[in-house]
Amino acid sequence: MSLPTADEYFDRIHRITSLLDEENIKIISAMKKYGPRNLQHISRKSGVPYPTVYTRVTKLEGEGLLQTWASPDHSRIGLARGVVLLTPVPGRELLAREALKIPGYWLRVIRCSGEINGYYSLQAIPSNNRQDFEQYLDQLIASGIAASYRIFWLGDFRSKIPNFEYYDSKKKAWKFEWKAWLKFAPDEKHSEQTNEIMVEKVSFDKNDLLILKELEKNARRKLSEFAQMIGVTLPAAKYRFDNIVKKGLVQDYVIDILPYAPEVSELYEIRLDYPDEHHLAAREKWLQRLPFVLNYSRIRGANSVTARMYMPRGEVNNLITLLSSWVREGVLDRFSYMALDPMTIEAQTFSYEQFDDKNGWHFDNREYLNALRNLVSAFETKVPTPAPFQAPTLITLQ
Repeated sequence: MSLPTADEYFDRIHRITSLLDEENIKIISAMKKYGPRNLQHISRKSGVPYPTVYTRVTKLEGEGLLQTWASPDHSRIGLARGVVLLTPVPGRELLAREALKIPGYWLRVIRCSGEINGYYSLQAIPSNNRQDFEQYLDQLIASGIAASYRIFWLGDFRSKIPNFEYYDSKKKAWKFEWKAWLKFAPDEKHSEQTNEIMVEKVSFDKNDLLILKELEKNARRKLSEFAQMIGVTLPAAKYRFDNIVKKGLVQDYVIDILPYAPEVSELYEIRLDYPDEHHLAAREKWLQRLPFVLNYSRIRGANSVTARMYMPRGEVNNLITLLSSWVREGVLDRFSYMALDPMTIEAQTFSYEQFDDKNGWHFDNREYLNALRNLVSAFETKVPTPAPFQAPTLITLQ
């Protein structure tokens, strides 16, 4: 494993901050508001000439500093998103990571520390099989892989870009106004209620899921590529894409941009538990304004949200101080947090290949438990291999 030199280390930090100039901020903001697919539309809305938009977006993407992807509305395609917090039995960490993947419905698996020392895993399980999946997790404990686990099911996903109101593009510096955020007073009278709306069922087939899966990898995939994938004409591919959007299968476009260099920053998943529905509704706009919140989701069956936060390392203690103050003031009941290691993020799209137009989503615990037994058996008989250490690199945060 080779480590970067001091010059390489600081060069990466400078490269990220130097790219956050006024034109790039206009482009990124327009991509979030209007969607990232049509760069000519982005040019018109941002006031930046099209050749400049094209060149800058291409450069940001090429250097791994900008990624755009579609977040599916999982509930509309019959999937339920859930977070699994898994504590492995010591020495079986790698085994636990692979066990989380066996059913095939995982979206993210990340090493975490803090409240849980083990793995944070985001899953998108067929809605009718949530109890079956929890029974599968029970077997991870029975098999001696995990010491414990927690699972909670999520509501709507909301992503955001950094709030550039707190960025000085001339000084290339972010402003963290903790005292002002502590005194943030939401409009209590006009706070939106957070009751989840019943999702209308829509029709879709495997080709729709194939396109949606590709959009989840890259929101700017060309229609001609979709046409080639599913074997139709370009107009037919456009018609199908337009229908996917019209039906609400695309919930959100995620503009994944690095606002601070990973070398000097921390990635956290933070759960906020509010006293009641009223406090939760009143404070949601606070999450939307903060420059270090990447995304958040409500937790079903609780007055809680879980939020992905990314900030310079020197600001973490201020965040904890802020949340602690809110607990004392009664704004929060409690909060908990885990540090996520961005170097360990493994990601995949929802498991479209497990869907059949005739039978729907496939989920078979007998199949998964048999695979789990084989995994444990192979692990116990395998000759130990060197630990898979990783070298620093640029990463995605969401």
